[in-house]
Amino acid sequence: MTTFLYGANVAANGIRQHYLRYGGADGVHAKRPAIMLIPGITSPAATWGFVGDVLGRTHDTYVIDVRGRGLSSASDTLDYSLDAQAADVVALVAALGLRAFSLIGHSMGARIAARAAGHTPHGLESVVLIDPPVSGPGRRPYPGKLPWYVDSMALARAGTDAEGMRAFCPTWMESQRQLRAEWLHTCDERAILTSYEGFHTDDFHADAARIAVPSLLITAQNGDVVRDEDVAELQRMIPAMLHTRVPGAGHMIPWDNATGFYAAFGDFLGVSLQP
Repeated sequence: MTTFLYGANVAANGIRQHYLRYGGADGVHAKRPAIMLIPGITSPAATWGFVGDVLGRTHDTYVIDVRGRGLSSASDTLDYSLDAQAADVVALVAALGLRAFSLIGHSMGARIAARAAGHTPHGLESVVLIDPPVSGPGRRPYPGKLPWYVDSMALARAGTDAEGMRAFCPTWMESQRQLRAEWLHTCDERAILTSYEGFHTDDFHADAARIAVPSLLITAQNGDVVRDEDVAELQRMIPAMLHTRVPGAGHMIPWDNATGFYAAFGDFLGVSLQP
């Protein structure tokens, strides 16, 4: 049985922010912090719905469309910077009236979560960073190449299907590729270009060092986004940060190894997750 409740829009930080809600705040959920799940650079909320569905079994869960993606605001004049994205999260939490919550971010979403956590929003209890790009000033470039994003978005804007996405996501199941084909056109190219540039100009490590709540780092065994030396550096900066590496998974961890992905949380969220 699905835990999906509804999709909704709210005015926060001067824009329309769209989210999908799972689980609700009744029963045992009321005793646990809500979860705000922040997807990656070209992942509208709908493409992370299967993860929201699982998190919704144990927590009141909100999967958000980052500005310029999905059904949230996008425009020629919108600020797509990391600062604006982080401010969106802080404002959305306030608009929803969440008294206690955890931030879970994947890839770009992890970088947004780290910067948002630096603002120490009231009620923040923990942060989970899932395979965050560790690129930045003076560091090695992000391994994902820009044409992969630009070319696949152009194909989606023209109209494509699961088979059309195969060249870009050859290891994904047909249902996963179909969902990407359906939603990728909603990603504003200007937003993606700005975020990709930010992977190399924003200082993720400085943001991570300011996280003052319990934190968990989940990384992929494959994909070369977060190496062992990167994990060691982050744990030197934040000695209390926990870490789990998911075997047999690339950057899109729950797509490749769902069981390993949920197991990686352990009891960090106060209860174990089951796929």
